[in-house]
Amino acid sequence: MQGAGAPRRRGPYSREIGALGRPGVILLTYALVTLGLTCLFMRFSIMPYLTRRLGLDSVAFGHLQTTFGALQLLGGPVLGRFADSRGARAAFTLTFLASSAFYLLLAAACSPALPGVALLYATPLPVAFMQGMPVAQMTIADLSEPQELPAALGRLGLCFGVGMIFGSLLGGTLSATCGMHCPATVALVANLVGAVLSFTFIPVSTKGASAHDRAVPAGGPQANVFDLKAITRLLLQSGVLPVFLIKVASSLPFGLFMVMFPIVSMDFFQLDAAQAGYLLSFFGLLQMVIQGLVIGRLSRRFSERALLWASVLGFVLVGPAMALMSDVLHFCLLMPGLVFSLCALNVVTDSMLTKAVSAADTGTMLGLCATVQPLTQTLGPTLGGLLYRSFGVPVFGHVQFAINLLVLLVLWRQPVPQKKD
Repeated sequence: MQGAGAPRRRGPYSREIGALGRPGVILLTYALVTLGLTCLFMRFSIMPYLTRRLGLDSVAFGHLQTTFGALQLLGGPVLGRFADSRGARAAFTLTFLASSAFYLLLAAACSPALPGVALLYATPLPVAFMQGMPVAQMTIADLSEPQELPAALGRLGLCFGVGMIFGSLLGGTLSATCGMHCPATVALVANLVGAVLSFTFIPVSTKGASAHDRAVPAGGPQANVFDLKAITRLLLQSGVLPVFLIKVASSLPFGLFMVMFPIVSMDFFQLDAAQAGYLLSFFGLLQMVIQGLVIGRLSRRFSERALLWASVLGFVLVGPAMALMSDVLHFCLLMPGLVFSLCALNVVTDSMLTKAVSAADTGTMLGLCATVQPLTQTLGPTLGGLLYRSFGVPVFGHVQFAINLLVLLVLWRQPVPQKKD
């Protein structure tokens, strides 16, 4: 019997995984992630312009982003534990229903006949449960062999890229031609469709019988999804905390820049909504190619530790160039290096952390991984806004260089332990 911190061992699947079968469930998971991310980037393309139209300044926009990040930060581990104990179907359905409620409030906030400011401030209410990516990662991890895991998780980058490209283009185009309410309404309908597909085709549980028995003992009560001690105990397992801290520290500087990107794109790059959408689409195209195609091939030839070193070194090298950036063309030239480092870091650390825990805890572990972006989103508007107002755009390159250089020194002095499959 596997211990709590032992690497997962997979064999034939003894539990029913739905009428679609294992390949069909994996394909549907990729499709659902793409749908959710497309709606997410449609929202990103209109939020800063909606807040400005409603008479709110950048400080109010920052407070709203901080609220989004804080709620997702709290909801990530809880929903991950919910997915472990209640199954992928319940978790996916809950995620899409929460997203539907969000886009309903957002569409209402765009209506001149309704109190837009009040409705906009109400939009964070369902955000804690809008956690489609960690649920999808758990599903993919449960249905993939350990040696296939980096490539399988890397293919989620294709979904991310497609969602970023089409979401940014649709958001900017629909808001320019039909008004800001149109992207929110389309996203509402899309998430309702996602909820129906999840409830109909995603199996109740994607875990094998042995993993399910560990998560839900026969005849016993289901695990408490709000058991913070169990979540903390998982984080403190051998080999988990060092990798998690590297993931947080290395991605924080660029995360701060991306949180401030709507402001930077308007003030520094002088872009309108459509042009900002095109730039994000280019970013998504790069991520789709690098994470979906390049990282998977590299993971078959190089160890996860080597790819982790490469990702941190990439951030170190791009940092000074980012500090010297003066226009949007320079940023486009830097994007390939930034995207490679970001994709390699996310895929490798997610894979290492998933292998470090038992199969019964993959959802909780990936929920903890999903808190990194909300943590940045929580700190970003305040810390990033302070840095931007005080030192301008070059400070993000300096901070990226300094922090990742320290991470590189730590990796050199104290190599991260790597569990074998």
